[in-house]
Amino acid sequence: MANKIETLALEIGEGVGENTGIYVVDVSYKKTDGKNVLCFYIDKEGGVGIDDCESFSRAVEAELDRCDPIDGEYSLEVSSPGADRQLKKEREFLYYTGREVDVKLYKALNGKKEFSGILKKYENNSAVIDTDGEELIIPIKDAAYIRLHFEF
Repeated sequence: MANKIETLALEIGEGVGENTGIYVVDVSYKKTDGKNVLCFYIDKEGGVGIDDCESFSRAVEAELDRCDPIDGEYSLEVSSPGADRQLKKEREFLYYTGREVDVKLYKALNGKKEFSGILKKYENNSAVIDTDGEELIIPIKDAAYIRLHFEF
């Protein structure tokens, strides 16, 4: 059920995002503290702020009310993906291609379990990461995480 709702919400969110320059990175629908929560994770060139989240929330709420794809009550949340969010879905890897990522593996590869590099592409459930001119193919199942690199 959650996957169907997430798929429908993603379609609605993408339509709303097209008009505002917002990209829907991910959608989740789950029960939290006994309540159903529909959460959109959004991004745009240059990053998103509170005003972007608020305007997207209003627009997507209106469209969800119009389409009414979810039976029963739920809370709506809109958030940026966050600096430490793990990339999990193909759409996230495709969107962030060309960006620097941090990788942590379960088992060492070429003597390393943790490294940073440029996400070159995603195919066959694997990320291709360029580390100092060497392209490493990292099956997603072998990574504890792959996330956007963030400098503090």
